[in-house]
Amino acid sequence: MSSATVGLLAFCLSCTSWAALTLRRNIILSTSSSSSISSSSLASLQSSNLLLAAVEKLTKELESNPSHHCFDASLWARIEGLPRKLPTHGIGGLKALSILEPIVLGGRARLDDPGFFAHMDPPANIESVAASLWQVGTNQNLLHPDVAPSARLLQKIVIKWLAEFFSCDGGHFTSGSTVANLTAIWAAREVKKIKRVVASKNSHNSVKKAADILGLDFVAVNDISADCSTLDLSDACLVLTAGTTSSGEIEPLERFGSAWVHCDAAWNGPMRLSRKHGMRLDGIEDCDSVVFSCHKWLFQPKGCGVVLWKNSEKAEEKIAYGAGYLATPTVGVGGSQPATVVPLLCTLLAWGQDGVAERIDRGVENARNLARLVSSDSRFELWTGNGGRGEEGVVLWRRRDVGMENDRDIAGRVRDRMKEEGAFVSLSGGGAKGWWFRSVAANDHIDVDYFWEAVVRAAAAV
Repeated sequence: MSSATVGLLAFCLSCTSWAALTLRRNIILSTSSSSSISSSSLASLQSSNLLLAAVEKLTKELESNPSHHCFDASLWARIEGLPRKLPTHGIGGLKALSILEPIVLGGRARLDDPGFFAHMDPPANIESVAASLWQVGTNQNLLHPDVAPSARLLQKIVIKWLAEFFSCDGGHFTSGSTVANLTAIWAAREVKKIKRVVASKNSHNSVKKAADILGLDFVAVNDISADCSTLDLSDACLVLTAGTTSSGEIEPLERFGSAWVHCDAAWNGPMRLSRKHGMRLDGIEDCDSVVFSCHKWLFQPKGCGVVLWKNSEKAEEKIAYGAGYLATPTVGVGGSQPATVVPLLCTLLAWGQDGVAERIDRGVENARNLARLVSSDSRFELWTGNGGRGEEGVVLWRRRDVGMENDRDIAGRVRDRMKEEGAFVSLSGGGAKGWWFRSVAANDHIDVDYFWEAVVRAAAAV
């Protein structure tokens, strides 16, 4: 763990300790003339102890060395040991934490492991972890100005910062890109009266899900450029993917005459902030709507998505709903919404555009390095289709000699052996194209050389 990370963790802990000690002092002063502590003061004291314990346990876990075998039989036994029914009587917060610590913290996926080169799920950066204490502790709700007065204003500021990179003029946060895609396609239906959703067969399943929910026809095409250039899209929302889930492919970002063009940039959207790689998303500025997940390449805690609009006033007035209990209408699918803007804002202030770009650029370079290692070893082969060769932060590769083309079980066993050696990958594909290892450069702590040494050891053992 870096010295900056340790320092910020220590700051979080010291702030929590200071708050707890101040609370204790106030309790002592307020009860110095009485013979006993009031029930409310005792509850406050217990709350401060609980908060201190939780932060101390998290700090200890984040500072611990990675473990490749973190979920074992003992953890299953602990889970099995939990009550089968809701307990009638509680055991108290500190005891509950002590029971859950080895399950929740000890049994977590080590997303920050130097050999974790797998999913589009990065470890949350420490700035966002620190700010999340404030977000969760104050429990702000963006539904209503009365319950999130500053957070609602902060959301507008951060949305404006991000929207400018995509030539959009507004938007709002969602729980993730699935809800963001539904929101964008819903707006397309209301503003442009679209009847169809057209997307490639590699689009995320949330796109078809949105079409089904909205009662729209869904048309899957094999090739965006070849097929869309011959289709009449005047009544369609064309969904283009900037970073397909399987291979990271960035599809051609063109309108193709569609009534509304939407870009699902869940993975690669933040690449737009990189001066080195942002041009790979050229054309996205012409989209009517753009979504991306901040809990992917902006390294935020789950779940934090963004939907952005070319014309936010026109889009949001069609999907806004008021009620007698609301001071302002709600926009989009969600109602209550946490202030996920707080940890994101903390991250963006701490890093700036340069800091975000540095991490994305490093991720692309890590993926490229892995692709080079795969290509230079005759035991492996690199994906030759669109995406999957590192340029988009995703690498698809596999062993040549273990029959993975049609057998997921064999691919899974090889992957398990690699995991035992310390190399974590996911699986992608199936069908005629076979099963491939998928490595995603979401983990900023990845050590490519360490990872590849583990792969080589596994290859020698299988």
